[in-house]
Amino acid sequence: MIQQPTLDFLSELVDNNNRDWFMANKSRFDAARENVIALTDGLIKFMHKIDPALPELEGKKCVMRIYRDIRFSKNKTPYKNNFGISLPTTSTKLGGAEYYLHIQPGKSFIAGGYWMPEASHLKAIRQEIDYNAHDLKAIIDEPEFVKLFGDFRNGEKLKTVPRDYSPDNENIELLKLKSFIVMRDLKDEEIMHPKAAETIAELCGKIYPLNVFLRNAIV
Repeated sequence: MIQQPTLDFLSELVDNNNRDWFMANKSRFDAARENVIALTDGLIKFMHKIDPALPELEGKKCVMRIYRDIRFSKNKTPYKNNFGISLPTTSTKLGGAEYYLHIQPGKSFIAGGYWMPEASHLKAIRQEIDYNAHDLKAIIDEPEFVKLFGDFRNGEKLKTVPRDYSPDNENIELLKLKSFIVMRDLKDEEIMHPKAAETIAELCGKIYPLNVFLRNAIV
């Protein structure tokens, strides 16, 4: 579970996002990161029961760096005000269907699917949707799935019809999607609960069928 000092550190970092403050509070950051790693290790144990294809993962390698890449950003603050945890499903590297946990005071969430696929993967996923839309719809239109994650079709889309498809294709709104993801907000009380890892894993279990569909599309 996430501990209060971890959230306190992230909250204070928002107003003190500079190297001097960060280095003066480096021990707090290290403790917060270890707390997040511990939660991630616990989550991974549950996840292997939910998603048998999940590769062998280490919590410390799944927790993303807190340092921001500011080279091409107008925002020059050096640190993220959150911890991101990525659990890739096809290898230990990014670039496919994944589960993603975001830890941020008052703004934590769990997500899954494939965000902004590379061109070849996007083409393959669209082809899979065109051929087997009924399988995807059975997942995303399931009442509990909709209750937890909302309408899958509301994701970011192309403004025009994708090449090779007709405007009157019955699944055109799914084919126009740029990303294939779902998200659910998590309250601070949920991530601080002793059974946080188990609760988050159960939510990932609801995302699992979507990730299987996406994985199968790009095999």
